[in-house]
Amino acid sequence: MTTQTSTSASTLFDRLSTLSYPLIRITAGLLLMPHGAQKLFGWFGGYGLDATGQFFATNLGMEPGFLFALLAGLVEFFGGLALVLGLLTRPAALAIAGLMAVALSVHVANGFFWTSGGVEYPLMWGLIAFAVFLRGGERFSLDRQFGFKF
Repeated sequence: MTTQTSTSASTLFDRLSTLSYPLIRITAGLLLMPHGAQKLFGWFGGYGLDATGQFFATNLGMEPGFLFALLAGLVEFFGGLALVLGLLTRPAALAIAGLMAVALSVHVANGFFWTSGGVEYPLMWGLIAFAVFLRGGERFSLDRQFGFKF
């Protein structure tokens, strides 16, 4: 590779690197929203609030099941939407991280791998949410557009 080609690639990567964080924030939000929609609305093969609430109460021992299902669905759907928009990013990310901490406590008995119902998936989402919490909405966010500093 010539020096000019190397410099061109470096310049391209420098210019595109500003998209890396919004890409992570937006993708995380978009991937969380369907999980909330499953709980809240029964979309994407979900069971809706009543059945999810019964599952939370009966299988997970989380009483009142309906309330916990509602809270989980709201955090996943609207918290995910907040990440996508970069609106109230830190509070939304903190709520998601908290939800994933609860999910970790539920799944820890199943080991690490998600294929066995383990902690792998909620751990990954919790860490991503915590990282977004630390960084905030930053560039390309409504928080930045509105001048929100939290």
